[in-house]
Amino acid sequence: MAGQGPAQAPARDRRCFGIIGGLGPLAGADLFVKLVRASASAGAAGQPALVFEQRPFGESGIIGEGQADAGARKLYVFDMIRSFESRGVDLVLLPCFISHTFLDEIRPEIRLPVASIMEALSAHVARRHPGAVRLGVLTSDHARHRGLFEKHFGPPRFSLIYPRAEIQRDCLMRAVYGPDGIKSGRLNPAAAALIERACADLEGQGAELILPGFTEIPLVLDALGPRRAPVVDVNQVYAQHALAYEGGAYARAFKVGVVGGVGPAATVDFLDKIVKNTPAGRDQEHIKLLVDHNPQIPDRTLNLVGDGPDPTVALYSACKKLEAGGADAIAIPCNTAHAFVERIQPHLGIPIVNMLHETVEHLRAAHPGIGTAGLLATDGTVASRVYHRAAEAAGISLLVPDAGHQRLVMEAIYGEKGVKAGFREGRCRQDLLAAVEHLARRGARAIILGCTELPLILPASDALDVGDHSVALLDPSDILARKCVSLALAAR
Repeated sequence: MAGQGPAQAPARDRRCFGIIGGLGPLAGADLFVKLVRASASAGAAGQPALVFEQRPFGESGIIGEGQADAGARKLYVFDMIRSFESRGVDLVLLPCFISHTFLDEIRPEIRLPVASIMEALSAHVARRHPGAVRLGVLTSDHARHRGLFEKHFGPPRFSLIYPRAEIQRDCLMRAVYGPDGIKSGRLNPAAAALIERACADLEGQGAELILPGFTEIPLVLDALGPRRAPVVDVNQVYAQHALAYEGGAYARAFKVGVVGGVGPAATVDFLDKIVKNTPAGRDQEHIKLLVDHNPQIPDRTLNLVGDGPDPTVALYSACKKLEAGGADAIAIPCNTAHAFVERIQPHLGIPIVNMLHETVEHLRAAHPGIGTAGLLATDGTVASRVYHRAAEAAGISLLVPDAGHQRLVMEAIYGEKGVKAGFREGRCRQDLLAAVEHLARRGARAIILGCTELPLILPASDALDVGDHSVALLDPSDILARKCVSLALAAR
């Protein structure tokens, strides 16, 4: 791996540009030199830090051919950009026209902005050659096949002119990809002469300005004779564009990170609720999810009410993995785990969507007349009083079962015939219904199913008849799923 750049992370009082080399190597180096020269006039304080890196990678055939497989190049570019994300880079430069044909495939998967070489050319033409209409284009068969220039210089404003077929094949493609072509590193007069013939062909067809669609062509511009139609130094234009760049990263799909495995069945249920609550007519309209499913996270209740191991580090590790994976927000479909959220949140750069707060807000909004609610949850959740604090802040009184009925709730969750053991009917359901009736008779008009496994036994409903009245059952997992969906839709 070859690289050039600061020995340590660049200071954050200046911008840092990452240049992807190796696409071809000489063109990347030419852009690097022109970027250094163009930024020199800004003085030491205004010059960006630069990271130039290229790695060897293999491609079959000639990538510039019309139907060439660009798969290896796509993965190379993606990996390079992801490596730049951890090195303090603010803007990526991609000196390769072929790579810009698939840039829209990469942008949704990355955080960093990539300066568009096509936008640089478009702005240059508008500023420096406003009267040019007939544009000659020297680019690969691949870029022509993908319509790269048509997307930026199409009619009615411009008329694009390409070399005739034999000139494209025998002169332009040969000058770049041939055995003695520019990509081979041999900057000999023969390659320049072939490009000269291609330029003359474009002029003969009426081109007023010639746009190179190869970043290698600027390497031989000095060897070309005087032209009626100027040939743009695209690497110089790209360097200037990068220095003036003020945009940010392109919009990417909102990604929800899920701390899974706490417990496993509840995680699957939560993901199902995300899907069911998403208005989508096709796969691509659903929400991006990143799940770290770790059932080995220590039991939250055993720590809160006993001497079980502390799950804080394991929960934090899962959150950090999700953050590093590009999540925009984190969901933890485990009520008891929220007793540890206040410890973790200050050390994260993205928010944990607090299921407890969302549940209480939903209760207040959907059932404004209810002042007393019940809570069915693990001993750990009850002992931590995290739900109590959220409810009290909203002006709601919270009832919990007496000792005997709380044992029934724990048996429904952790017992041999409980939901964590895979049961959803029978004794676990009977125990849970007994606890619901107990709270309802004490005055609860809504009951929070405050363990994400409980809705697997007793699905939430707007009203459940208990004796001579009814109670509303609230499913925090479903409320959390709806909140995550709304965040993702709002971000669109």
